Order: sequence, then structure tokens, then C-alpha cells
Amino acid sequence: MKRRKFVKNAMLGSMGAIIGTEIVFGSSMPDGYKPLALQDPDPFKMFDKDRDMVVLNDKPWNIEAQAHLLDDKITPNKYMFIRNNGLIPEDIDEKNWTLTIEGESVKQKKTFTLAELKSKFTQHTYQLTLECGGNGRSEFDPPAKGNQWTIGAVSCATWTGVRLRDVLADVGIKDDAVYIGYHAADVHLSRNPSKEPISRGAPMAKVMQEETLLAFKMNGKDIPLAHGYPLRLVAGGWPASVSGKWINGISVRNKVHDGAKMTGTAYRVPCNPVAPGEKVKDEDMCIIESMPVKSLITYPKSGAVLKEGKKLNIRGHAWAGELEVSKMEYSIDFGSTWKSCTLNKPANRLAWQHFSASIAFPKKGYYEVWARATDEQGIAQPMLLPGWNPKGYLNNACHRIAIKVS
Repeated sequence: MKRRKFVKNAMLGSMGAIIGTEIVFGSSMPDGYKPLALQDPDPFKMFDKDRDMVVLNDKPWNIEAQAHLLDDKITPNKYMFIRNNGLIPEDIDEKNWTLTIEGESVKQKKTFTLAELKSKFTQHTYQLTLECGGNGRSEFDPPAKGNQWTIGAVSCATWTGVRLRDVLADVGIKDDAVYIGYHAADVHLSRNPSKEPISRGAPMAKVMQEETLLAFKMNGKDIPLAHGYPLRLVAGGWPASVSGKWINGISVRNKVHDGAKMTGTAYRVPCNPVAPGEKVKDEDMCIIESMPVKSLITYPKSGAVLKEGKKLNIRGHAWAGELEVSKMEYSIDFGSTWKSCTLNKPANRLAWQHFSASIAFPKKGYYEVWARATDEQGIAQPMLLPGWNPKGYLNNACHRIAIKVS
């Protein structure tokens, strides 16, 4: 009995250490019982996601869509990717939520409640494309460390909030302002309160754009917790890491922000091309800003079977960071020839654009449909993997689906 009690106490101690606190009444817990806090959570229920979404990581949560799930013109929550760096904050009190703006380049430190932000400043709504800088990382060789995203770390939801520039104007910004950095309520994986999981930002030119929002609604409703409730920064067209979630602070800096995930190789690529696998010095890495031109076939699903003599109708989305997509094409002969797609204008600047085409196949057999977007500066997607970089960022190779004609 003594040994049994010793083993149970040891197990309780271990489980308490994992949970992060004492298990009160743990001595009354049935033998073999596993506390709910240690049971495998169901992310699809937790985050209201479709069960076809793909979980890449649970510490922290990182979940991506598949191409066919992104067929909606406006991405609903159930198909929206999750990219976290720390633990999602708990026990959020919206009524007492505040945003403090300070830093070397503010004329005064100022704190706003969420209610003040909503009432004091004009609200705006934009459809904005957010894509993880590492979307497509799984294709790089040599492999790059990090979540092995395929194609699903992108979305284009509708965001409602107030312009960050309007709030900064109310605070007062000095002429030497160079950058902002955000601070948030998420918790470092170590649970060390002095460590920020991520604290990125953007230069003042991006901050002052009309579409850069302090958002509190997504698709007309309160932002879901996993996507930044009750307040997040949204800066479309740039790596989604710039669009910080759970924002409670902004620093206006007189230098490039140096918070967590702003230094070293994080969200940076070599300033000049390098050979695959080559080591690159930190000082030779440049911060990612506008995302490259890219597209995605969302219908049909790869692997579709078509009867001979029938045409295949395809559709999808294209985007180009700060720019507009000017041309959309498809190929069924592995890029030897290209034909035009119908391409729509964006709903607003920084929203993705929808394309479609009707394709005829010459005979029975296996085909691949490749999609290629070209931006307004004439830069087109590469047919295959672009230049290698140490962290596997900015893969904008042509998306491809397999088709069998029988």
C-alpha cells in the first residue's frame, strides 16, 4: 500500500508539473484516470474548423487548409489557417481590454479601451489576403525547419476595424518614427511571462496605409479566439506574422523593431541568391515585406476524373502582395504552352482575385493542370520551386492538380 501511494503521488506530481499547477483533490482521482487537461484536445471542435483541415502542430497550434477547401471567395473561419507561436491566451475580458501605444517616437503614451477604439474612430471593412511567409515550405530541398506547410496557409477574410494611422494620429507621432512593433497577450511556450512568443511589426509606410487595421471583427462577427479576439493587427499582402493577434500594445520605434521573431533568420531571406544548403550570415538576410505573386486552383480537387469529350471548368484565386495580378494562365502540357484564364478585379486593394477557365483535353490519359499568375510589374510565378532559403520562405511555385480523362 505504501508503494502504491508513493507511485500515485509521484504520478500526481508529474501530471501537476505538466499542467502547471497542483491537482487539488488529486488523491481522490480514480486509478488510471487521465485529467482532461492532459487528454488530447479536439482542435476541430475547439476552433470550429472543418475536419478536412490538416493539423501540423499542437504546441503551438498550427493548422492548414487544403486547396479545395479554399474555394469560397471570402474565407470562412472553418477553412482559415491557424499559425501560432505561443499559447492562446485564456480568460479574455473584452470589457476591460486595453491597447497601450508608447515607444521612443510617440509624443505621449496613451491607452485606449476597446470600446473607445470602436466609438472614437471611423470603422472600415476590407477583404485582406493573409499568407504565412512559410506557406509551401514542405517543398524545399534541403528541408527547412519549421511547420511543413503545403499550400493551405493562406486566407482572404473580411476584416472590420479602425485604421492604425488614425489611432497613431490621435496619440501623436514624432518625425523620427521608423517602425512599429506589436505586443500581445499570447503566452510563451515556456510559460515564462517575461518572454514574448512573437513581437513583429512593420515600417511606417505600411502602418500608414488605408488598409492596415486594428480589427475586431472577421466576416462581420467577433474575431474567433484562435484568430486574435478581441483585437488584432491586420496588414494584408505581407507575411501574416505582421498581423499580430491579441494585441494589447504597440511600440512606435525610431529604429527597426527588434522584438521576438524580428532578428536573425526569422521571416528573412538572403538579400542575394544562395546555393541550396548554404549557410547565410544574419547580416546578409533581409526582412520579408510584400509577398510574391501566387495562385491556387480551388476547384476541382486534385485527382478528379473526367469523361472524354467533356470540358473541365477550373477556378481559383490569385494574389500578389502589395500589387495586383494582371494576368492568369493555365497549362496542361507541363508549362510548354499557356492559355489565358478569366481574371476578376480584386474586391479592394490587397484582396485576392478570382479566376476561371474552361479546359478541353485532346485525348484520354493523365494530365496536370498548372496555374500561373503574373503581377502588374510583369513578374510571373516560377513553374517549379523558386530560390532556396534557410527557413523555407516565399515558395510561390505554380500550383498543380492531377486530372484523369477516361
